[in-house]
Amino acid sequence: MRVRLVVTFVLVALLSAVTATALAYRDARTAVLQRTQNTAVDDLRERVAAVAAGFDLPPDQRSLSRFAAEVSEGLGARIVVARHQDLTAVSDAYADTEGRITAELRAAVRAGDGTRFQRVEWRGEPYLVVGTPVTYADGDRRTSGLEVFAITDLRAERDDTEALLDSVREGIVPVVAVAALLALLAAGTVLRPVRKLGRATRELAAGDLGSRVAVRGHDELADLARTFNETAGALQSSDAELRAQEAKARRFVADVSHELRTPLAAMAMVATVLEEDADQLPPDAARAARTVGAETARLSRLVEDLMEISRFDAGAARLNASETDLADTVRASLALRGWTDRVTLDLPEGVRAVIDRRRVDVIVANLVGNALRHGAPPVTVTLAVVGGGAGGGGAPGVGEGGERVVLEVADRGPGLPPEARERVFDRFYKADEARTRTTATATATGPAATATGPAAPDGGSAPDGGPGPGGGPGPGAGLDGGQGSGLGMAIALENARLHGGTIEVEAQRPGGGAAFTLVLPLRRMDGEGGE
Repeated sequence: MRVRLVVTFVLVALLSAVTATALAYRDARTAVLQRTQNTAVDDLRERVAAVAAGFDLPPDQRSLSRFAAEVSEGLGARIVVARHQDLTAVSDAYADTEGRITAELRAAVRAGDGTRFQRVEWRGEPYLVVGTPVTYADGDRRTSGLEVFAITDLRAERDDTEALLDSVREGIVPVVAVAALLALLAAGTVLRPVRKLGRATRELAAGDLGSRVAVRGHDELADLARTFNETAGALQSSDAELRAQEAKARRFVADVSHELRTPLAAMAMVATVLEEDADQLPPDAARAARTVGAETARLSRLVEDLMEISRFDAGAARLNASETDLADTVRASLALRGWTDRVTLDLPEGVRAVIDRRRVDVIVANLVGNALRHGAPPVTVTLAVVGGGAGGGGAPGVGEGGERVVLEVADRGPGLPPEARERVFDRFYKADEARTRTTATATATGPAATATGPAAPDGGSAPDGGPGPGGGPGPGAGLDGGQGSGLGMAIALENARLHGGTIEVEAQRPGGGAAFTLVLPLRRMDGEGGE
């Protein structure tokens, strides 16, 4: 913008200077020629009137030549041509006058309409030719047949006007330079508040809602800065209000979930007793007992998931990491849920990384559970290391060359529509209508099928290193993969991010189905057992 302002300013200044130069040249040239013309006409009239008073008509060649010479002497030695009928006399016998006195001028003078003049160019040089008829002194002012022409050299006037033009041209350069300097100063004055406003806008877009612009003056830029400050202030107030409401909502969810744990634990125990005695109850009562047990277990998982989400929102989730064989972790997660025979595994041995085993179990349970419920066989789980050599023998810390662990879970179902792909990790989002879903049956028996063990207070893994507290699955990973809560994928993504990784989605694979890929940095313990 600065360049455009400077260029525009300079162009306007240049155009103004050129226009002023052209007008000045035209006016100066006109004034010089007009003055010369008027002087030549007046001098010729006066001199002819003075010399003609003692001139006898008709003249002979000698008297006519003497008349031309006398007129020329009074005009500063200008060339004078006197004509009377067929006689012609020139004050300078060596001067060539035929090319300078045109036929049009002769005809105008011969008509006797007074003094006439004409500017002509002869041999590349400018001249002013003035002609006048000589009249009798009687009252009717009859023409005597004597015509006088005076030729004035205009080269001096031409040189004066050209010198003026050169001077003006030389003045254009400093004028343009001064205009450019003024343009830079003006652009800086105009653009400085614009740059400050742009900087404040970028800071506001980056999340600094306290960014403001100093308001100076009362012009349009000051009004714009004032409007920006008002908008930023309103946005900051709205953001603070929304954050407060969000914090209240999170506290409410956490408090409700916490308060529900105790009654749900009691309900789970009652449901377990009922299920254990279901075979001794009538069929309808037995079915109701099993349904109560299944739904109680589902409600318990939902409460645990809500508490886990609350830990992530509060920033209280922590990793309880140790170096673990990833293939063994995946197999244990599938075996715990009875999915080993339903999944095709490609798990190379010796891939070890520093992970929180419980949280990885949650991720695997959600990815595989979704593939089994919503997709179609075969469901494949593939483990690989990319970006460097396979795990086990690398240096302490992050693997060389930025090694990453990649765990892909793929199926051959209908895949995900675009709108589901964008929202698959949203909380409480379900894409059941877009993918094949099997109906769950509440026929599981035994304590393990009705409720999950209590989560560790900080979201860490159980002391025994198993998949979850007490050897059971953690929040977001019930024995059915978290079916029905709508929070499993959100918790899985948060667990991946807690490890410094992510989960990528391929909604429509070339061969059909969808693929979810867990990507984690490959970290290993150092020689002393520290991370």
